[in-house]
Amino acid sequence: MSRTFPPRYVVLLAALSILPSPGRADNWPAWRGADGMGRCAETDLPVKWSATENVRWKMKLPGAGNSTPVIWGERIFLTQATDKGLKRGLLCLSRKDGKTLWHKVIEYKEKEPTHDTNPYCSASPATDGERVVVSHGSAGVYCYDFEGKELWHRDLGKCEHIWGNAASPVLYGDLVILNFGPGERTFLIAMDRKTGEDVWKVEEPGGKRGDKGQSEWLGSWSTPTLLKLKERDELVMSWPGVVKAYAPKTGELLWTCQGLAKDESADRLVYTSPLVSAEAVVAMAGYGGPALAVRPGGKGDVTQTHRLWRQPRADQRIGSGVLVGEHVYMVTEPGRAECIELKTGKTAWTERVGAGAWGSLVHAGDRLYVTNVEGETLVLAAKPKFEVLSRNPLKETTKASIAVSDGTIFIHTYEHLWCIGK
Repeated sequence: MSRTFPPRYVVLLAALSILPSPGRADNWPAWRGADGMGRCAETDLPVKWSATENVRWKMKLPGAGNSTPVIWGERIFLTQATDKGLKRGLLCLSRKDGKTLWHKVIEYKEKEPTHDTNPYCSASPATDGERVVVSHGSAGVYCYDFEGKELWHRDLGKCEHIWGNAASPVLYGDLVILNFGPGERTFLIAMDRKTGEDVWKVEEPGGKRGDKGQSEWLGSWSTPTLLKLKERDELVMSWPGVVKAYAPKTGELLWTCQGLAKDESADRLVYTSPLVSAEAVVAMAGYGGPALAVRPGGKGDVTQTHRLWRQPRADQRIGSGVLVGEHVYMVTEPGRAECIELKTGKTAWTERVGAGAWGSLVHAGDRLYVTNVEGETLVLAAKPKFEVLSRNPLKETTKASIAVSDGTIFIHTYEHLWCIGK
């Protein structure tokens, strides 16, 4: 039976066809979600839970870890290291009950330095719904299909830094982009998503602090962030002392902005990922270093022309913040929540919230979520007035960021993967 609709109804039907259905499961395909900014469109997440309340399931894990799970449909992917890093693996779990669907393990028997607070396999996976890519540091980059079949792997050489590595892969078009480092060998690389072959590579100045030699602490554990402007896409990366933007398809350097170091001779460390918008890019150094904001879209060294503001010193920042409207929100490693005006860099408020956080903030609706190192998730109001909505203790060491998908919150502690939902 055929039927003809007036043009205005055709437009209406087309619009309705792309609206999300109430039962659709939102995916969390990479560290910090789909856009790398810790944002999700969900508004009905749980606000209150405990180790016994609003727990759908929890799964005992084989070892401690700092990575964030990623979720696509009915599958959860999580990296894990065992045997003191000699075995590094990717778990595929059932979203329904947390049971293991498959587990791929890579053995790496050579020495690779790290710190006790940063277990091996701290990088989170990334998936496009057909394949999942994971970086195991010196053990290589691996790509699997959803049934666990290895599609390709790359040996990029050794990662050598006394604090280990943690940057996660980023998927862009047909590319897998990775900050490989930190250490004496540091580079940004783009690989073909289907084959793993090099597409472009940008070397960066390396360095490490050892017992005998180097005069400074140096390194970036930052995962780059993609920014889509009207004129072009920019891949924004925080390096020691400087923020840089690249053309993600080619690796061409678009602009640089100085100011992420205290001074030229000081320690230069970066842990957080850039926060990006069409109005401003916000980058933050670690180890008490500066924070700055710069207008994107420039060319060359834009320090004098595009830099909006610079905070010369701040708390240690490990987890990344979020942008909400005209404000930047952070929870620092010493345990202070901050609200900063995006346009001016002025602090709207700073409040002590208890234990410090390594995990990054997640923005959902009018709330902010972050789990501290004691396993307590703070829910804060996403507004320029400090308000704690709830405190939700699990009492397990946690240094991972939470993941959110289809009304549920996934928390990776040193003991379990928790699925929290109403």
